[in-house]
Amino acid sequence: MAQRAVFPLVPRRRLIGLAFGAVESVRRGRGSDVAGSRLYRSGDPVQAIDWKASARLSTTRGSDEFVVLERHAEEAPRVVVLVDRRPEMALYPVDSPWLCKPAAVATAVDLIVGSTRAAHGLLGYLDLAGSEQEHFWLPPRSQADAAEVGRRLEAAPFDAPADGVPRGLAQLERLRRDLPAGSFVFVVSDFLEPPPPEAWSRAQARRWELVPVVVQDPTWEQDFPAIASIVTPLVDPVRGRLSYVRLSRTEVEARGADNRARRARLLAELEARELAPVLIDSHDPDAILRRFVEWSERRGSSRGRVW
Repeated sequence: MAQRAVFPLVPRRRLIGLAFGAVESVRRGRGSDVAGSRLYRSGDPVQAIDWKASARLSTTRGSDEFVVLERHAEEAPRVVVLVDRRPEMALYPVDSPWLCKPAAVATAVDLIVGSTRAAHGLLGYLDLAGSEQEHFWLPPRSQADAAEVGRRLEAAPFDAPADGVPRGLAQLERLRRDLPAGSFVFVVSDFLEPPPPEAWSRAQARRWELVPVVVQDPTWEQDFPAIASIVTPLVDPVRGRLSYVRLSRTEVEARGADNRARRARLLAELEARELAPVLIDSHDPDAILRRFVEWSERRGSSRGRVW
């Protein structure tokens, strides 16, 4: 379902982009939404005349007057996906009972790619996996090949630095030509190590449409399972080392409380910054699609409409 469906790209403010897109612009032009009205000028198309308003004005003034409707042009949005490739983002296997982050990320990116195409937008992609020379940057200058992004998601290692998200945002800040104000920047991460406040502040100063896509396992990262007094195998995602631990009830309760508090702090900070996140806690494509559609509806409600 998610591969066939899309969600509306809903900006908080009208953008200034490239013509022939499907997102409402600050400019006047061809579009479906009325921006205002004015008196007819020589050369205006007859189709733009509001005949009812013209009749009322003509009756009031006692002369033939014609009112023309101006509409918001539709622009092509620029969209960039910044994907966190830290080792922790490789958890868990798809056949495990927990969230498979690679599968969830792949589905989320596929949805963003499809939705960008549906809006006739320009898609870019960035991750910091591999060495500095291997960092993958696809600028949003054309209708990007979804297969190229898909191949990157399958082949790139999960070895990005712990501060990959703030470093990625900093790299995007330097690309002013590719990312003007109003560009969508989807940041896909578990945010277990959230960017420092100044990283969000600098990105928001660029007047981007920042969208955190929070991918967290509901069992181990948003809470903690009841495994008190049970010998449990744990793997260090960075070093790959396997160890066995036995946690007491107090330790289990403390870890659960810490994880719930961490999630609450993250959501509180995003809310305070008016960064409406997409919360993903399942790798089921239908569930992920619903979360993006809910995000679009919340965005539309805050502006009074959904496009």
